Amino acid sequence: MKKNLLLITIISVLTLLAACGDTEVEADYQTIDLDEVLTKQEEGYTIVDVREVNEYEAGHIEGAINKPLSELREGNFEPLVDDEPYVIICETGNRSQQASDLLSKESYDVINVSEGMSTWQGDVVQ
Repeated sequence: MKKNLLLITIISVLTLLAACGDTEVEADYQTIDLDEVLTKQEEGYTIVDVREVNEYEAGHIEGAINKPLSELREGNFEPLVDDEPYVIICETGNRSQQASDLLSKESYDVINVSEGMSTWQGDVVQ
């Protein structure tokens, strides 16, 4: 009887732990290639460059705004608003993916760019 009670208790605890373990909200966004960025901009998406300020100032896509990933990680989302669509870009695609994960979980409408400014062939402004 004690063995059955112990077995039932262990199974119950494991089931409870498994149910509680997956509380993370899954990111919900699409990823596009660099050649689709300007099309999305024309469709009304704002390009958000999540590189650091010095990287952004060295050259960025015209019309892009700068919001470093480091600020997003601190919970500083201004000037972004949750009812506008954004295309997220960085240097190589790593930081933009992290920013897209973070912003998507905060209910922002984002599209991640799989590559970044290191392979951008279009015009840049400083």
